[in-house]
Amino acid sequence: MESTFELTESGSSTTAVGSKLEVAVIGLLTITASTHIYAGVTQGIVPPLILAGLGFFGGIGLYLRGNNQRLLAIAAIPYTAVQIPLWFVIKSGKFTAIGYLDKIVQVTLIITLLILTFRQR
Repeated sequence: MESTFELTESGSSTTAVGSKLEVAVIGLLTITASTHIYAGVTQGIVPPLILAGLGFFGGIGLYLRGNNQRLLAIAAIPYTAVQIPLWFVIKSGKFTAIGYLDKIVQVTLIITLLILTFRQR
């Protein structure tokens, strides 16, 4: 199947995002990374949220370079999942629309990552 999103050859390896599922994962990761950075700046919880957002962006970069893609997909599941209960604890009932949106994206991301992981076997 031809990819809709490909990277060019760099050095000795060629990397491509080979499926629509991978494109969906990257899109969901970008949304959750962006919402973390946005919330960190606007809500004053700068270090933890910005670091989480940067972690998501770092994972995207490594995935696109072809570095241990299956391992990255597996690691992204608990990395994302742990943030859902942390959100409930940190926000203590002061939830925002952006937070709800992010949790919907994260649950969708976890499901998509599970599907991707099983398909990469």
